[in-house]
Amino acid sequence: MNDLQDTINSLAIGLHDADLIDIVTLRNLTGKDIPSVIEFTGDEIQKLRLGQKMSQAVFAKYLNISPAMVRSLEQGKRHAHGAILKLLNVIDRYGISVLN
Repeated sequence: MNDLQDTINSLAIGLHDADLIDIVTLRNLTGKDIPSVIEFTGDEIQKLRLGQKMSQAVFAKYLNISPAMVRSLEQGKRHAHGAILKLLNVIDRYGISVLN
């Protein structure tokens, strides 16, 4: 991390400790407690789906996308981004049951 970001982080933490900013503002300024989003290859998406013991059709329902989209992602014809990518990260970290 560079010196400027270190300074911003230090100031933001101090402001939060003094109850001058809330936790949401602290996170916005520092990025603390915000999990990183990782990209998935088609094989990794398929492995994730199979690990949840789901068909492409059922997995698609959880992601609110079509089974054809799941198939395209798994075949590497399309790449997950936006909300789909975030949901894949959530499923990877916590399992499909958090989406119930």
